Amino acid sequence: MDGGKAPNRRGNGFAQHAATRDTRLAAIIADLVGAVEAVVVKHRVTRDELSVAMCFATDVGLSTDDRRNEWALLSDATGLTDLIEKIGVDRPMGATAQTMLGPFYRDGAPRKASGDTISIDGIGVPLSFVAHVTDLDGDPVPGATVDVWQANGDGTFENQNPDSQPDYNLRGRFVTDAQGVVTFRTVRPAGYSLPADGPVAALLRALDLSLVRPAHIQFRVAATGFQTLVTHVFDKSDPQIGADPLWCAAPDLLADFGDKTTGFTFKLARARPDHHRR
Repeated sequence: MDGGKAPNRRGNGFAQHAATRDTRLAAIIADLVGAVEAVVVKHRVTRDELSVAMCFATDVGLSTDDRRNEWALLSDATGLTDLIEKIGVDRPMGATAQTMLGPFYRDGAPRKASGDTISIDGIGVPLSFVAHVTDLDGDPVPGATVDVWQANGDGTFENQNPDSQPDYNLRGRFVTDAQGVVTFRTVRPAGYSLPADGPVAALLRALDLSLVRPAHIQFRVAATGFQTLVTHVFDKSDPQIGADPLWCAAPDLLADFGDKTTGFTFKLARARPDHHRR
């Protein structure tokens, strides 16, 4: 191998021998093997390091069961999940950024009228949220469905520990009015830690990366004629805002949760491909 550069012979071999069966699979595996080969050559990976990597993969598998998916957490923590969400939709410039749905979303949240509270138990620091839904020209989008879900002031979602919170606490489904606006009352959420007892957490600690997500409220906004948006709105005052371990916190997804009333404008892209192309 000349100059430490990988020739990608193995990746090319996968493509050549498998292309007649599933060309997309062959192309992906060829590129993946080529990328791994390049890393191995560039960093002169040793047998011992390969053994550590294989043990890590084994541990991830052994830590996965019906209640916990360590492979999904690994995908989240490496930014792969968020990347696939972003490239999966051809979202034009100016549209609110797409983020991952996450493991705590529940379908069937109770329908609420604008101004209602989503805090069933009423525990926490009160917070009012004003959501504006517009198109890319700034015109309101009436009749949009806005799903909301969040953790409580202890950083816990109700489906994480259903014995400690009422069913569907801090969840709701709203519809925007003629001005494209929804308001709701809630409590200020807290950030939370990723599971700290598994191999993914051990990897993050070895890299000196945080396990704690900054406080946020999650939204799913859907309207006829528009791309469905799934996103977060983060508390910009949270000390973890620059270190989200799931790579979702972006400068254009921030709001001030320290005020009694806060808000955010969700800019939807039209579903028609000829509207506001890049």
